[in-house]
Amino acid sequence: QVQLVESGGGLVQAGGSLRLSCAAAGRTFSYYALGWFRQAPGKEREVVAAIGRSGGSTYYADSVKGRFTISRDNAKNTVYLQINALEPEDTAVYYCAAKYTLYSGNYFLNQYDYWGQGTQVTVSS
Repeated sequence: QVQLVESGGGLVQAGGSLRLSCAAAGRTFSYYALGWFRQAPGKEREVVAAIGRSGGSTYYADSVKGRFTISRDNAKNTVYLQINALEPEDTAVYYCAAKYTLYSGNYFLNQYDYWGQGTQVTVSS
């Protein structure tokens, strides 16, 4: 069982930056691949970034490439999402998710096992 708690959301102006954090409670954090998702009002939830267990493999949605950076610190049981050059279209609730896996090099785009409660990011123009 993994409990995930996101933080770091807020209201920012377009062009600004935020760093989202997701802290996990559990002893086997390093056995989980992690992902960041977002859901805007009236839209489906979408994956924006994912990272494998070791941190060596990452994925970014086309809409965020070059602006978002996912990273993890297994010693701190935390995954981060650095968001730069924010756009109004980035406004959404951001969720982190964890998937247990035996494969250290893989990231995943779906079928996650655990989810956080979400943190709101609002970008004003």
